[in-house]
Amino acid sequence: MTESPAQMRRNALWRVEAWAYDVVALLARIFPIDAVSDFGARFFRAFGPLTSAHRVAERNLRIAFPDASDEKIARLLDEQWGHAGRWFAEFPILDRIIADPSRVEVVGAERLAAIRDGAGPVIFISGHLSNFEIMPAAIVNAGVTCQITYRATNNPFVDERIRETRWRYGVRLFAPKGANGARELMRALSRGESVALMNDQKFNGGVAAPLFGVMAHTAPGPSSFALRFGAPLQPMSVQRMHKARFRVVVHEPIRLTNTGDRNADIEAGVRRVNAFIEDRVRERPAEWFWLHKRWPREIYKRGAA
Repeated sequence: MTESPAQMRRNALWRVEAWAYDVVALLARIFPIDAVSDFGARFFRAFGPLTSAHRVAERNLRIAFPDASDEKIARLLDEQWGHAGRWFAEFPILDRIIADPSRVEVVGAERLAAIRDGAGPVIFISGHLSNFEIMPAAIVNAGVTCQITYRATNNPFVDERIRETRWRYGVRLFAPKGANGARELMRALSRGESVALMNDQKFNGGVAAPLFGVMAHTAPGPSSFALRFGAPLQPMSVQRMHKARFRVVVHEPIRLTNTGDRNADIEAGVRRVNAFIEDRVRERPAEWFWLHKRWPREIYKRGAA
């Protein structure tokens, strides 16, 4: 089938983006790990405030911390750009980070071992905290068979490279988001495998539940799976200790109550998931990914006005 001029331009742009990704990845693999992480922090701190995402992050911070002073908001904005830059720069070399035992500490590793040895399946839940890519690596490196959900990038050439990068640090099983992915996750749970989902992004049509006191549409999938299969929600979080050194925390599992009122039970589960995310963000606010629009659109319109 012949490509239209628009498709040809789009594919050319995609290939340029993929080439740029290759250049960044190649350079990142040349330098020491901490130097790469430091560069990402400095670069994003310098140029992030010049982007439209800066306004989104500021609005999100003011939603979450309405009583914070302008000075505190400015400090958190600067710090979150540093953390975002570190994550971006570290992604191509995550296999190097994971391969160094001194760089990743796992608190609650015995829970992962129990899941591996037959206490599963579980539904892992987490958010975009610190370098969140460390979490799936910790799960699979503990020997847990787990389907990791992901959202493919629009650029298929870059998406291929992202999957290859994750393959290098041990993540083998991917389940795409969407209807097909949901069916694959249910098949995995039926086989006794665990699944992992991120739970802190806006989900249009999801369950409305409070996050920092403001209703946020949240994916019901984790709670729905937990109730359907009688499996616990297993929360995890990642904390940055110093530069490219991390602590992965395997928290106490969340067990949902099945009262027979499915809608009410799912909503109760979603509220507990949001409460977990909020608690982690309050503990280490600069480490959350503040750059996505988490709350309803009208809140951001109101902020712009």
